[in-house]
Amino acid sequence: MKLAVFDFDSTLMDGETIDILAAEIGLEKEVGTITKAAMDGEVGFYKSLVSRVELLEGVDGDRVNEICEGLPMMPGSKKTIEALRERGYKVVCFSGGFRNATAPMCQRLGIDVEFANFLHTENGILTGKVGGEMMYDDAKGDMLVRIQKLLNVSVENTIVVGDGANDLSMFKHAGTRIAFCAKPILKKEATHCIEEKDLTQVIKIIDSI
Repeated sequence: MKLAVFDFDSTLMDGETIDILAAEIGLEKEVGTITKAAMDGEVGFYKSLVSRVELLEGVDGDRVNEICEGLPMMPGSKKTIEALRERGYKVVCFSGGFRNATAPMCQRLGIDVEFANFLHTENGILTGKVGGEMMYDDAKGDMLVRIQKLLNVSVENTIVVGDGANDLSMFKHAGTRIAFCAKPILKKEATHCIEEKDLTQVIKIIDSI
């Protein structure tokens, strides 16, 4: 059994979901500043997530889903997932973002399972609250270890792909660690770095190992 785990925002998807949502309500600058600090490792992920979601209070939930349905895939994402599955990999998505975005795109990509957070709503309107399994700095690493145990997959047969500080915890538990157009803090822990927005480079790396 072999396992490939991808981050979602700025990895499988070309952009940051919460920044795109914020742009729709005129809060792009405020949310974007917090996002950058979190990705650079300057602010803890939990704190940054809660702070950004609070700014979305009052947004219509159907509008959020509509925006998320139209999020752009990263170039080469579908071809890469198909190639991994052909090579016998189980493919998983971990996202510190939201299932509103990960669920529809991961279904289109043919990803086996995705884990993300939930935007809380009341009467169809965002309350500014968030919950889920991917809210903390060590969440991705913790979930990866549990999946490895469940599927009996070794660290050596695990590949992870991400771009920011909240991917560090899953990098600790994978033999192949690919930093994709990543922040310096993640590149330091990577076995391979990709500097262009082309996920098919992941297959080239895997085939060369």
